[in-house]
Parts: sequence; C-alpha cells; structure tokens
Amino acid sequence: MTNFVTVSQMVKDNELKVYNDEALMNNKKVTTSDISRPGIELTGYFDYYPSERIQLFGQTESAYSRSMTANNRYKVMLELCREDTPALLISRNIQPSEELLKAASEHKVPVIGSELPTTRLSSMITEYLDENLAPRESIHGVLVDVYGIGILLTGHSGIGKSETALELIKRGHRLIADDRVDVYQRDEKTIVGEAPKILNHLLEIRGIGIIDVMNLFGAGAVRSQSEIQLIINLENWSADKNYDRIGTLEDKRTFFDVDVPQITVPVKVGRNISIIIEVAAMNYRAKKMGYDATKKFEDNLGLLIKENEEKTKNDEEGK
Repeated sequence: MTNFVTVSQMVKDNELKVYNDEALMNNKKVTTSDISRPGIELTGYFDYYPSERIQLFGQTESAYSRSMTANNRYKVMLELCREDTPALLISRNIQPSEELLKAASEHKVPVIGSELPTTRLSSMITEYLDENLAPRESIHGVLVDVYGIGILLTGHSGIGKSETALELIKRGHRLIADDRVDVYQRDEKTIVGEAPKILNHLLEIRGIGIIDVMNLFGAGAVRSQSEIQLIINLENWSADKNYDRIGTLEDKRTFFDVDVPQITVPVKVGRNISIIIEVAAMNYRAKKMGYDATKKFEDNLGLLIKENEEKTKNDEEGK
C-alpha cells in the first residue's frame, strides 16, 4: 500500500508551478486525498484546522486575505503553515501575497499553483491523490483491452495466458500488463489494473523470451492502465467437470470491496481461445446495453413450453 505521495512528484505529474524554493518540496509528503479550503481559518479560528491536508486558495480565499491588514495576514499565514502541512495550492494563476510566501518559507511549506479554475483544480488533484494513495494488490495474470473492455486473464502458470494475449494483440487489441498486474480501487465501483514499471509494455513468451509489444506492434497495441470489467479464468479441460453452457452460472471475484464478474473457459487442443475471449467481451458489452442472450433463450424456452402445454390440452379436449 502506498502511504504517501511527494509534493515534488505531484507537481511534476500535474504540471504545477512553484512560487517559492523548489527544495522545500523534496521532503514534503501528502498522506490524504482530502483537500481543505481555508475559509473560517482566515478569520483566525484554528480549533479544528486540518493541517495535514493540502490548503487550496481560490478567488474567494485570496480576495478575503487581501482585505486584511498586512500584519494580520502574516499572522494567519503563519498559523496555516504548520509542520505537517504538505503544501499551499493556489488556483487561477493568482499571485500569492508577500506575507503568504514569507510565512510558508519560514515554516518550509511549498507554495504551488495552477492556471485552472478552483473547482477543476480541486477535482484533478483529488483524483490524482485517490489513485496514488489507494491500497494496491499485485496479482498473477494478464490484463488486455478487448473492444474497450478490460479483461483480466487468470489461470495456472503455463496455461497459455501470454500466448493468448499475443494473439489478441495481433488481432488489433491492446496489452496492459503481462504476468503481474497491479490492482487498485479507483472508487466504490471501479477496479483498475496496470503493469509494474519494470514490466511496462513487455510480454513473456516461452521459447522466445521477453518481447517489447510497443516496439514490435506500435503505440496502438498498448495501454498504460484499464478498468478491470471481466475476469476470464483459463483452466485445462476436464471431462469430469460440468462447465457452464448456457450462461446462468454467475461467478465473481472480489478486489477490496468491489465484485468483478468472472467466467471460466476450459482450454484444450482445437479451441481458439482468442476468439472466445473476443466473443466474451462483446457479450459483456451487450449485457451492459440491456441485451442478455441467456434471458432471451430462457424466454424462448418458456414460450415453447407454454405452446406445447396448450397444444397438449387442445388435443386432449378434441378426443
């Protein structure tokens, strides 16, 4: 689990500007995705001040601080800049006051900013911190994008996950991660997977070794991350096992507190697993759009049974 994000990394990833000494960012860490807009604090009330959060100044906070005397403004800024305060963030390219910069430098708090409006800036930084501070889990599998659906291939080592991914890439789909997939929860309903940095864009094929998918197939053959919407578990065919033939057996796998649907596909000679995965992706999308082939089959079966019952009843009455 990632416990913090450095302010310097956040500035780099979000193209923020720095108003005071950049060296102040090196040892500053952000540990929560919550952002505070100091409203009541500017009036001098600090009893419940969340100093561990990034403090965001928009037009309202900046305008109010300008209405204060220079001495009062400096005193309030000194209270805002505490040892655990990660940074002061300013929107709309608003120039920070001399008192703010002085107080921040004295307490070694970086002052950073952006040209974005306050609400958009707050949303962008919150989403960034949510993603980077989220609990993570590393799992064995291959993650591919098939028709825009993030599909996680699982199964025992040697079952053919990487080879199946290679065939899918040749058919125009995209690789996200091979062998190890870093999984984290983006929100209450979304699980996202990505490759560890050391394995980014790489695919291992037994007998050949490591190949660089981006180098061989182009930038369109890879993605940096994807939502995991469907899990396909590959397993060796067993004549003794009863596999789902209609689609009524619903299985799932839980990551953190989010359930992801899972299906099992048996592997044996003669089965084209890549095409099966493509069909599974299209079928998943169709269900999301409201069309369920299994339900249609059950409805048709019910109508057939009803027609046969009526026919039998009419035949008995005609005797």
